Parts: sequence; structure tokens; C-alpha cells
Amino acid sequence: MTVLIAGGGPTGLTLAIELARRDIAVRVIDKADEFFQGSRGDGLQPRTLEVFEDLGVLDQVLAQGIPMPTLKILIGGQPVGERRMGEVVDPTPDRPYPNAHMLGQSRTEAILRDRLSGFGVSVELSTALVSFSQDDDRVVAELSTGETLAVDYLVGADGGESVVRKQLGIAFEGTTDDSIRMLLGDVSAEGLDHDYGYWFAGPDNPMEGIVLTPLSGGDQFQFGAPLGDRDLEPSLETLQGLVDKYAGEGVAKLRDLTWSTVWRPNIRLAERFRVGRVFIAGDAAHVHPPTGGQGLNTGVQDAYNLGWKLADGREEVLATYETERRTNAARVLGISEDLMQKHIDGDECALDRGDDTRQLDISYRSLDATGPLTTGDRAPDAPPDRCRRQQAPPLRSLPRPARDPAPLHPRNDDRPPARRDNHPRDPAWYLHLPRGVLLLPRERWR
Repeated sequence: MTVLIAGGGPTGLTLAIELARRDIAVRVIDKADEFFQGSRGDGLQPRTLEVFEDLGVLDQVLAQGIPMPTLKILIGGQPVGERRMGEVVDPTPDRPYPNAHMLGQSRTEAILRDRLSGFGVSVELSTALVSFSQDDDRVVAELSTGETLAVDYLVGADGGESVVRKQLGIAFEGTTDDSIRMLLGDVSAEGLDHDYGYWFAGPDNPMEGIVLTPLSGGDQFQFGAPLGDRDLEPSLETLQGLVDKYAGEGVAKLRDLTWSTVWRPNIRLAERFRVGRVFIAGDAAHVHPPTGGQGLNTGVQDAYNLGWKLADGREEVLATYETERRTNAARVLGISEDLMQKHIDGDECALDRGDDTRQLDISYRSLDATGPLTTGDRAPDAPPDRCRRQQAPPLRSLPRPARDPAPLHPRNDDRPPARRDNHPRDPAWYLHLPRGVLLLPRERWR
């Protein structure tokens, strides 16, 4: 089997790792001439941290990133308090990574690329997907390099302007609001304590202002400021002017602007996530506002769900991808949109983040399923002394995929079934279903 992935961002890289560690031949192409450099999707949610643990990259992610910082709030130049976007939660055996972690997107991508290279796979830059066709047995892709190749499956992880989605003719339903614009950028700021984030606003409207959140690995902050209908260039001079306006002149001197963009609310969901042997994932299938930090995380989890299903190859398994992930994407888009509306309305709770943004409550259980635990639920880990039978190993000891040199810590619901004869002790006691789902034999479930 061979899979072609169009797009070398977090979604495409996650999918490539999932396939490569199962001995599936995979190629990753990207039209860009160089790798993205910028913070963009810098909030990693607990569910994504659990995925990264399974992929063998969590140690690097935690080491290179930082916890969600405390935000200093200054109104009219005067400090009025501090707050966090979410309550800090202590880890437990079933939720070992309960808090979001901050790491710039380009650094996350670099970690994933390094992991993928361990399987002998690299991202092919300056290589765009031009067109493709498919039949019942294969997909034939034409690349910008002039190469024509036949593969078993094609996955479009090529962003909101996805060539794959457009050539499939899949409707991208939603809205773009050009009346709301925000300037985002990565910049150093002399005069600010890098251990904190900052919210600066004027005394007349405390909910209109600028936010700076520290980025790991240096002295830069991610900068976010509303532009309204002003036609301003995303330059260092523009950012400095906004800081002086909301924080006061001399409070912070900006330098080293390394990435910037103007963001507009673009909230969309693809009508389908699959046509035949071609799939879409990540921003190609759904685009989110930055509120809630859900976009990158949802794309990573699309890939994590799809990878083992492609490796399995059975139609009844592949058919569950769209059902499970489109339903989830619609739900997450609703959360992000509600948070964005709070910002627009000036709601003082707009910065609050709860359990719904951590994505640990996602389930793929059937609509008619009942009971506290069923197929499709996220099965938490438990220490060995909590196991019902002393001889039964904890979930962490279950076998990992072929070629995967990293420890497996199954905790979510996107893992492939483990064979009974692979179980190290009592295979009749439990089976490992997709990503941590626990199926107890009916006669033993009490």
C-alpha cells in the first residue's frame, strides 16, 4: 500500500508518522519552497498531548514549550489584576496532561518532521499536487515536478485553500467576515516580563485591546490586535503604534518581527471528508477562528483517527472516518464560534476556557449506546493496583504498532484493534480497541 499526503503541516505530518510506523509506504509533498516559520497555532490541548505521547514526541513538545501563562491585565496603563484562561488542573492517572501547553506551530512541525525522518520519510518541498483521478483500485496524481504516480490513497491536508477538496467538488460551507480583522505576529518586546502574558486596553473599553503571550525558545511574544476597518500593513511600525495606543508610550519597545498576518473570521466545514479513495483532513476539511485554540488540535486528531484506518484498509473501517471526525469538527467549530462571539460582544468571560476546549470529552459511541463505558469512549488509564485482576497488565503494557520505537500509552479512542494472541497475559480479559477504548467481554462486565 502507498499513500500520498498533500500538505506537510501538523495534520499531514501526524498522518505520515501513523502510517510509516505501520510499515505503510507514504510520501508527503508540499507546495511551499521552505518550511513555515511562525507561532500561528501555538496552543496544544490535552487530547493532542496524549496523541503526541503515543507518537513518541511528547517529551520534546513539553521540553520546548511552556505552560499556559498567567495574563497581566492593564487598563489605561494601570494594572488591575491577573488571570489565566483556564484553571490549572492537577494530573491524575486517567488525565495525566490535563492542561494546555504552548508551543509555536513551526516548532511543533519541526519535532514531527524529526520523528518522521526516523522512519526514512521527509517532506518534499516545492512539490505541488496539480491534479488527480481515481478509479476503484487506485489514485493517479500529477505533481508540479512533472511526476505522475499511482497510489492506493490520497489525503488532502493542504489547508483551507485545499486543491484536493476543490478538485473533488466538495462544498466548503460557512462564512467569511471581512468586517472583523485581527493583526497577528511574532515579535520581541523590551520592557515586558517574558514569564507573563499581557492584556492592554484603554479605560473607555476594557474589552478592546491587544494581547501579547510569551513564546518559548527566546524572548518573543505572539501579538494579537484588532484592526477594524483600518487599512494597516502588518509591519513592526504598525504593531508599535498599537502598543503605544493601548499600553502607553514607552511601556514596550518592539523589535524583531519575524512573522505576521491579518486574520479574518473564516469558519467553514466541508460537506464531506471523503470521496472514494481520496480523503481530506485538517484545515482542508474545517477552518476555525483562533478562539479556543482548536484548529491545529482538531487536524492532528483527524490524522490520528485516519492513519490506522488507512493501514487497516477495510471499507467498513474507512467509512467511520467521515462519520466520526466530521461530527466532531462541527461540534468544535461551535465552541470556537461561541468564544469568538463573546470577544465581539465584549463579554468579560471571553478569555475563559473550560473542559470543552480540552477535547477530552470527545466520544465516538453510537447514538443508541447506553452505559458508563462503551465502544467509542475514551478509556482512561489506571494504575496496576486498580486492575480488577492482579495478573492483568495495565493499559500501558499493550503492544504497540510495528516499527514504533516509542512507548505506547493508549488513552484515546483512535487506535486499531490489538489481536488477542498479541496480549501479553490474559487475552480474554480485555481487548485494546482504537486508541484506548476498552472492550470487556460481556460476561465479565459488571
